[in-house]
Parts: sequence; structure tokens; C-alpha cells
Amino acid sequence: MVQLETSKSQSMPMGIVIRRLPGVTRWAKWVWKPVSVLPGAGEAEWQILRQEENAVEYHAATLPLELHRTDTEAYRTALSEKTPSLYVVLRESDSPARPMEVLLVTASPYEGQDYADTGEEIVEKVPMPPGVIAWIDKFVRQHHEDERFIKRRRDKANTGKIEDGVGDARIRQLTDVYRTPGSRRGKRLQ
Repeated sequence: MVQLETSKSQSMPMGIVIRRLPGVTRWAKWVWKPVSVLPGAGEAEWQILRQEENAVEYHAATLPLELHRTDTEAYRTALSEKTPSLYVVLRESDSPARPMEVLLVTASPYEGQDYADTGEEIVEKVPMPPGVIAWIDKFVRQHHEDERFIKRRRDKANTGKIEDGVGDARIRQLTDVYRTPGSRRGKRLQ
């Protein structure tokens, strides 16, 4: 595995395997789903890995899986799941040679959720291989620092102050703001 390291981040090339299945409706000819990753994979562009009847698996792209020390809390969350997973983000493409564009692979469930919120991309969980789990766990143990809890303190403003019928201070009022709108001292205005 090739790893690029700095004091703040690490990176590993990750091959993205995408499965194409026939669509179940007339509006979607094909269903595309990321199914696995290949740690340390070389460059590839929509290389066929396996084909069974109408199902085809492609090594669609190789992207860097980047770990940043500021995101260790998110990585801990991913590692604590029943099945630790990476998140692969896809977007439809106009090119017939590349039907889907692979945008990102991340170990942060928070970043995956951010992409899922837009609804324009396909975000899928892919199980982490054991070697990737060990690599991310080592990175988290090296760089994670628990944030110290700091209790907020209220300012010294007087919150018990009573405003007797004043209303909005920006609007000049001659009398009580709670008066009946159609009357003035018991007489109707005409």
C-alpha cells in the first residue's frame, strides 16, 4: 500500500468497485451501486472485473482516501459501527464511456451525510477491509484529542425586567398598547 504522510494527514489510493444491474423500472435502465474498495489499487478507468449475465462489476476509478487529524471524531464513529464502512459518493455523468462519476471516498460518516443531504449524488456505504480498519484505527490513536467541555456562562443581563404595556420600543405610543383598536375611552370612532 502506498501511503502519503504529513504530520496532519495521511492518504491511501482506494480503487472503487461499482456494480451495474438492470433497472427494475422503465425510467431507470441501469442501477449503479458501489460494492467494495481495493486498498492500494493502481489507476483504472471503468475496467471490467467480473461479468455474470446482466450484472457487471467495474473498477471505476482510483481515488485517495484522505485522513485528517481534525476529523478523528468522525473516524471513531465510523469504526464503532457494527460494520465499519467507507462512504462512496457518485454522480451521474453525461458521458457514455463513464456513466457515473466517482467524486469521493471518505471514512467520515459526517461528510457522507453532507453529500446525501443534497439528494443530487448517490452515497453508499461500503464495508472497510480489515487492513483499512487497522490503518484508520492507528491514525485515530495517534491524532485524536478529546475536546474539553466548556460550560457556557450567561451574561449578566437583567432577565427579570418587566415592561408594562410598552410594546415595540421603536414605535411611539401615546397610550396603552393593549387598548381596543376601534375605541377611544369607551367612544367609538366614526
